[in-house]
Amino acid sequence: MKELRYLNKYFIKYKYSFLLGIIITIIAQIFSLFTPKLISKSFNEIEAFSKSKAVDTSIISQQLISNILLIIATTIVAGFLTFLMRQTLIVMSRHIEFDLKNEVFRQYENLSQNFYKQNRTGDLMNRISEDVSKVRMYVGPAVMYTINTFIRFSIVIGYMYNVSPRLTLYTILPLPILSFCIFKLSSEINKRSTTFQQYLSKVSSYTQEVFSGIRVIKAYSLEDQNQTLITNLANESKSKSLSLAKVQSLFGPLMLALIGISNLIVIYFGGLMYINGTIKNIGTIAEFILYVNMLTWPVASLGWVSSMVQEAEASQKRLNEFLKIVPEIQNKNTNRSKIEGSISFENVSYTYEDTHIKALQNVTFTVKKGETLAILGKTGSGKSTIISLISRLYDTTTGKILIDNKEISQLNLFDLRNSIGVVPQDAFLFSDSIKNNIKFGKEDATDPEVEAAAKSAVVHDNIASFNKGYDTILGERGITLSGGQKQRVSIARAIIKNPEILLFDDCLSAVDTETEEAILNNLYQICKNKTTIIVSHRVSSAKNADKIIILEDGKIIEQGSHNQLINQNGHYSALYTKQLSEKELL
Repeated sequence: MKELRYLNKYFIKYKYSFLLGIIITIIAQIFSLFTPKLISKSFNEIEAFSKSKAVDTSIISQQLISNILLIIATTIVAGFLTFLMRQTLIVMSRHIEFDLKNEVFRQYENLSQNFYKQNRTGDLMNRISEDVSKVRMYVGPAVMYTINTFIRFSIVIGYMYNVSPRLTLYTILPLPILSFCIFKLSSEINKRSTTFQQYLSKVSSYTQEVFSGIRVIKAYSLEDQNQTLITNLANESKSKSLSLAKVQSLFGPLMLALIGISNLIVIYFGGLMYINGTIKNIGTIAEFILYVNMLTWPVASLGWVSSMVQEAEASQKRLNEFLKIVPEIQNKNTNRSKIEGSISFENVSYTYEDTHIKALQNVTFTVKKGETLAILGKTGSGKSTIISLISRLYDTTTGKILIDNKEISQLNLFDLRNSIGVVPQDAFLFSDSIKNNIKFGKEDATDPEVEAAAKSAVVHDNIASFNKGYDTILGERGITLSGGQKQRVSIARAIIKNPEILLFDDCLSAVDTETEEAILNNLYQICKNKTTIIVSHRVSSAKNADKIIILEDGKIIEQGSHNQLINQNGHYSALYTKQLSEKELL
């Protein structure tokens, strides 16, 4: 139960619903106990009538009808109160489920990029859906039935003891055996449930990856191989599920067998005690049988509840693994501030934790507000890492990044990211309309603003050619659009935000040179008063920038303006000459 202690804060939050549920449960159980008493009374009256050998049956008939009406009335009241109990406690569990899912989602949002590199999407989805559902079964049905069982046991055993202490002792003899069996089975369920949830995550992760890369799978005709792999995974998951189910299935028969034994004990020892005169009325035996049967469901539910608790323990443990992670990127300053946009790197180095690759080594440069910096270099030279560090998706390993002469870690994280418009190389679009994807940068943008941003990104004509225009719904990850169209919609999304800093991470790699030139001309007009960083492998994207730096193996090997670097006859000059000759050949 150690892992489930994490949920105590939610029980405290909903303490009034919890306490009300307990009070209703107590009252419901008291009303349910009237039935055995009334039936016992009826038996005793019949027994007394038979012994008296009276001829007039009207009196006994009236007494029995009166008892029957009372039984019906108390049963209806007990049933209504049970309904209220379920409404109170089960609804509380739904609120807790809602809060827990939101908490997990917020934690996912706060965790760093390194976390997402080390964990698979399918596993994250399984934890927020399947695992949270298992936990809800604990805070709802498991807690409700535990309270119900405890209260019913307390009241029923008290009543039984008051009627016949000796017969009560005989009746509860099987309970220690029951407790031992529950303990042993619960331990096994916990172990098997954890294994099953892990395999369920593997299946979810694999299928999510397959569906995301379905075009590649079809292109390489790998359907059969993937079918074989998913079948193997599903069979392993099925095996773990059946293993868990076999243990869980022992509970029901075991509980019913023990209850049956208790009934036999009541009939046998109760009959002997009635014959010996220890019990004076035959109704007492009937009353005890009803009490035992009233305990049947609570006792049988112990196994089910124990199973739910063990499964919830395993699921909450998986949730706690992520919930207890302290996000690497912390917002150290909650005071709001205006970002102007000047950027300085001072001997910045960065090493990726997962691969230990040194992406940047002692990088130093400055970009003033309103200036444009272009970064060129080979694949893996550290260009995208600079963009990620400015967005503070990572913190530097060594060195300092200054924004408006303030260390980036001391700025309000919300203000920093809200002042930045990023266009990543791998453009990600949501399964929504094109309009809403562009408005993602500015939710209250008007239609004219959306169209203006699309025109600046040279994608308006493409969108207008669709049957539904800007209302066209995109497929998952924007699969409806081509690579170049996705990049240009992403550019429009950044432009409409109108941020102080614009970061373009090789976002024109999928467009032709003519379209690239048109976009760049528009961007240079838009970016006049903004700090802009353009990452590219094309010199054509960089030549009009105020400053250009060339990266190689995480180090700056050249920097200066276009004309300065051409005159140096170095790496930039050779790259410019090469790409210019390739363009002429085309």
